[in-house]
Amino acid sequence: MSSRSTQRSADVEPRQRPEGSTQGLPDADPEQVHRGIQAIAGMGPMAINLSILVWFWGRWGQVLTVMAVAVVLTFANVWLLERLARRLSRAWVETARMLLNVAGISVSGHATGWSPLVWAFVPYNMLWYHGLDRWVRPRTAVYLVLLNSMALLDGARADMALAFTILGVFGYLLAERRGSLLRGALEKVLEQRSGLERAHEEMRRMHARAIEQEKLSSLGMMAAGVAHEINNPMSFVASNINLLLRDLKELPELAEPLKEHRDEVLPATLEGIRRVNGIVADLRRFARGDPEAFEEYDLNAEVRMALRIAHSQLRHCQVECELGAVGPVVGRPRQMAQVLVNLLVNAGQATSEQGQVSISTRQEGTWVRIEVRDTGTGMSSETLNHLFQPFFTTKPPGMGLGLGLAVVHGIITAHGGHIEVESQPGKGTCFRLSLPRVPPERPYGAPASEASHV
Repeated sequence: MSSRSTQRSADVEPRQRPEGSTQGLPDADPEQVHRGIQAIAGMGPMAINLSILVWFWGRWGQVLTVMAVAVVLTFANVWLLERLARRLSRAWVETARMLLNVAGISVSGHATGWSPLVWAFVPYNMLWYHGLDRWVRPRTAVYLVLLNSMALLDGARADMALAFTILGVFGYLLAERRGSLLRGALEKVLEQRSGLERAHEEMRRMHARAIEQEKLSSLGMMAAGVAHEINNPMSFVASNINLLLRDLKELPELAEPLKEHRDEVLPATLEGIRRVNGIVADLRRFARGDPEAFEEYDLNAEVRMALRIAHSQLRHCQVECELGAVGPVVGRPRQMAQVLVNLLVNAGQATSEQGQVSISTRQEGTWVRIEVRDTGTGMSSETLNHLFQPFFTTKPPGMGLGLGLAVVHGIITAHGGHIEVESQPGKGTCFRLSLPRVPPERPYGAPASEASHV
């Protein structure tokens, strides 16, 4: 007896599930429910009304009454109530629709003597009540109470009312249960989809990380190869300069220009060659990728080497170096050089011209303290909270991968030490490294395979 051709209501907003969430899947949007059942819901009353017309054909009073009720309800459901839905809430519109259907069924039931064909509207209406809104159960209960009351007062058979009421109630419960099961299945599907999306994103990040690590490894190998190629011709040049200087020193009489070359130019040239050879040797040792064993080393020598490697990043600012008597330290010297180079490069990049970068070492009992300080831009508290996370960087694209400080933290931790950072925006940054002179539970000369790598 009800026709359910609906349109989109302007006052009802669809509730959307937050992205990536599978918990608490919201109830179905009433407008989506209406659109989903629109075609079938309109065919049901049409089929029932047609059956009533055929059955009562020839009894024109009853036929006209049923036709009039069908026309009025169709007009009210399709046009009037949908217009009201643009101004009122969907709950009020559905309540009005329910009351109209009760009145229409009552009129048709009275005209037909409460034929079973009219009672068929009861379970049919209740089958698609589920999921409209949160008031559907109270509204369904009111629907049954009003309709049964009017039918019994009008002389309808009680057993007929009971039979179709039971059929409607359990039809509704079955529809509700099936919808709940479907929702549960949908939640699992959405959860699996969200898990797959997270796994895909993690794989994408791991792939990018592997590519960057491969780039770093390739750069290290290339640096070691270039250093090796530079070392050979520089050895040849150094040998020839030494030979020339020796020959000039053996000559008893020299012209003034040659004396200047013997006493100043060639010694200065040899000193420059020694510096180049020292940088090449530092670069070769720094770029070596083979496992490194725990060994005794000179920490201050590693500091000086790191300063030479990072010189190009520090030439624009003033550099101060204060090295205390720390004595021998046990650890991995190449890794410590990597730590110091990272910190010095970061300090240089954060410091403008006329700024200052300082590095110092000192011994406190069984601990060695290293301090790298700059007068650069500093960092906010939010940056400090993410400072040692892999791939976190505040540098522009192409200027850094966000791996340096994560590697620094891993190396210091593997040596049994810790890092403290102090920084304020506009006031510079200070990294304080604390290292045990002998790492705990690391026997002297232990192979690198026994220790964790970063």
